[in-house]
Amino acid sequence: MSVTYNSETKTFMLQGKNLCYSFWINDLGYPEHLYLGASVGNDDLRFTRTYGATSTAATPPGIDNVNSYNAFPSELSFFGTGDYREPAVQIVTPQGDRLCELLFDSYEIVPAKPKITGMPSLDGGETLILHLKDKINGFAADLYYTVYDDCSVICRRAVYKNCGSADVRLERAYSFTLALPDRDYDMISLYGVWAKERHIDRIPLHHGVVSIDSKRTSSSATLNPFIALLRRDTTEFYGEAIGVNLVYSSSYVLKAEVNPDGTSQITGGINDFDFNWNLAPGEVFETPDVVISYSDTGLGGMSRAFHDAYREHLINRRYVKASRPLLINNWEATYFNFDVPKLCAIADAVNGLGIDTLVLDDGWFGKRDNDYSGLGDWVVNDKKLQGGVKAISDYVHSIGMKFGLWFEPEMVSEDSDLYRAHPDWAIGTPDRKHCYSRHQFMLDLTRREVRDYIVKSVSDIIENNGVDYVKWDYNRNVTESWTYSLEPERQMEFAHRYALGLYDICERIVNGHPDIFFEGCSAGGARFDPAIMHYFPQIWTSDDTDAEERTKIQFGTSLVYPLSVMSCHVSVCPNHQTGRTTPFDTRAIIAHLGATGYELDTTKFTDEEKAAVKLQTAEYKKIERLILDGDLYRIDSPFEKGFFTEAVVAKDKSFAELVCYRRFVSVNNEVRRVKMVGLDPEAYYCLEEKNIKAKGSTFMNVGFSPDYPHGDFSAVKYHFTRI
Repeated sequence: MSVTYNSETKTFMLQGKNLCYSFWINDLGYPEHLYLGASVGNDDLRFTRTYGATSTAATPPGIDNVNSYNAFPSELSFFGTGDYREPAVQIVTPQGDRLCELLFDSYEIVPAKPKITGMPSLDGGETLILHLKDKINGFAADLYYTVYDDCSVICRRAVYKNCGSADVRLERAYSFTLALPDRDYDMISLYGVWAKERHIDRIPLHHGVVSIDSKRTSSSATLNPFIALLRRDTTEFYGEAIGVNLVYSSSYVLKAEVNPDGTSQITGGINDFDFNWNLAPGEVFETPDVVISYSDTGLGGMSRAFHDAYREHLINRRYVKASRPLLINNWEATYFNFDVPKLCAIADAVNGLGIDTLVLDDGWFGKRDNDYSGLGDWVVNDKKLQGGVKAISDYVHSIGMKFGLWFEPEMVSEDSDLYRAHPDWAIGTPDRKHCYSRHQFMLDLTRREVRDYIVKSVSDIIENNGVDYVKWDYNRNVTESWTYSLEPERQMEFAHRYALGLYDICERIVNGHPDIFFEGCSAGGARFDPAIMHYFPQIWTSDDTDAEERTKIQFGTSLVYPLSVMSCHVSVCPNHQTGRTTPFDTRAIIAHLGATGYELDTTKFTDEEKAAVKLQTAEYKKIERLILDGDLYRIDSPFEKGFFTEAVVAKDKSFAELVCYRRFVSVNNEVRRVKMVGLDPEAYYCLEEKNIKAKGSTFMNVGFSPDYPHGDFSAVKYHFTRI
């Protein structure tokens, strides 16, 4: 990793693992992008610059016969001085003008990546900070760039500063601009809804602006805060791919734009819809990290770069590579209908089968026998649970298992003691009725007293009941974005302040209990983003636990997020979401491509099913290191064909697993051959299940035919061990 500056050419060169990023300060003081791509020599890349037609383009202020800002590939686009592309920043001054001209002022190279105040961010080493400033109004921007030796990403963000003498109103505060040399790209995004999260959408980029966003004060299931631009011929294994992922959990926007001159750019960050922020003299506004991945080995290379970056530089170091709880969750077994004997029986039924944690889900607190009441009252319901939660926790610990507990800290029910005492703590305006979603309201995390209540009430339960594991849920999105904590003219700060409030309670609860394992959840996978990943080393991937549906959900999620973060459970059939019946082994094989567990009534297990679970958990332990730290190779996409095939390979290539899934069986099936990927081509391996010994190059170039079990929705796995 290196960051260098050539004072003669005024060129910055950032060299990371398998990538290079370069820009220069042109004669006007404008930071002009030169290159993002595969590693190149430390050469002067200004020879690459050519400019399209500039007729009718405005020149920079006060200068005639000079190219327009609109013609320069931008590091940070701004509005009002001749650049008509999507700006990364917009301000309003006291006199009402919206102009800024952010030009080079100075730079510094610091040895360690600075943290962002109040927000999760990647760590890292040597970082370039580029200082830009408007000479007229004193508004300034600092651009941060970090590259890495161990992953092919660059981390960027912007900090906006009011260095003038009067207030400035920020109306747009994106994290970055990235210029690209042409328009020959497709764009991938991840769309979805509840129980159908992160499905893949690929469209050609075209003239104008293509954007994805969330206005939900959440990163959302609808569109994940990720886009990728691919060359038109890029596949899973070949071609260029540039991925962009925002480390943020509230309303966001990402935009890709094709310009009239045939070039392109990407920009985005905090959503400027329903946003502004007042900056008094001396104040700063920090934007979230954006992680930009570059690959010349297709989508797979892009994904592995994201996975490495998040495992090495973002996810909680205490747990990122530690063995995960292998749990039984009672939700689909009992829903709200449980008591202490029932829960203890569920634990007894799996004791000795390899499952090590019982998680008690929704319904243990307040007046909570359905989802109409009780949220916010984090007091154990002793009438429902004789002896309280502690009775279950003590019993589970006595039989050698750990104990987990469900919370939904950000929510409140209308029928709750908390709401009756503090109705103003629920998000909403004083003169309008609330919108309901899942029969509940949301607490106003912009208010310190609300956050203090959440931290204390959740912490008291955790500390007094022997809790080893917490499942943190979030089952609705914000409506009525308004808070008593802000003046009328500052209400559009709400969505970002909610995110800062969320991160504050996460810091205090999660990091305040370092020995407890925390899992994130959000009505399934509706808040599955890198910022949440910083606090929760695994996230419930989807409420849809059907193995067939999960092949698509997990495949799409893996474009950006590592397997170790995906929480995946084996559930009962017929499946509670789809009504589909799939083989027990298939359910386990698919669920084991992530942090795994079970969610069904174990008291109904037959002896055969108990034996199957014991074998499944033992097999999972055998490949757990691959899930935590291996390299993922996607081979067959379930979006494109009736097969789902993935390989996970150890970093040192000593061991690998291949999962093969076939959707439907047909009479007289055609022969199918699968070629392994990711092995050391010169090393010899044993394909254990077939007792075949061959070179890695043989398995990768010749392949073999999987023995799919007979029937629909069948899956089989194979293991390769270096010999």
